[in-house]
Amino acid sequence: MVNQNKKEQLFHQILKENDDRIKRICSYYHRDRDAQKDIYQEILTNIWKSLDHFRGDAAPSTWVYRVAVNTSLTFVRKASKENRIFLSEEHQEIGTFIDEEIGEQESLEQNLERLEVEINQLSVIDKMLITLMLEKLTMEEISNIIGISTSNVKVKIHRIKETLRKKILS
Repeated sequence: MVNQNKKEQLFHQILKENDDRIKRICSYYHRDRDAQKDIYQEILTNIWKSLDHFRGDAAPSTWVYRVAVNTSLTFVRKASKENRIFLSEEHQEIGTFIDEEIGEQESLEQNLERLEVEINQLSVIDKMLITLMLEKLTMEEISNIIGISTSNVKVKIHRIKETLRKKILS
């Protein structure tokens, strides 16, 4: 058990280093700002509750991603039967899914809408992979968060991207 003072220091350090990441994850799982704030608070609560059990086997950021994604999924499941991912121009890595030839045909907003529709038809694990990839995590970090091999992560992400490109081009 971590003493209370050290726990508070660790919590504030983790929050300082991961606050923007946590907020971005919240934005992936809900479009409404108030709901994002609720998810954010739930994530912070879960991080606080889990600090005593954090063994340090993974980097704190990896652990935070795992808590944030799992909390977001749980929150969304409670709120709705449909787990949706929401994209905006703020998600800079979105370009990895939109080919230049597609970008020439339609506006970025139209591409984002089409991509969002297609992503939301993916399985929960595929959605999780996409959100973590959009966070610019390495394949190894994603592997640690999801709990599958790095090579499996690479294959899955490649297949997801190819599937999305084909659907958007058709």
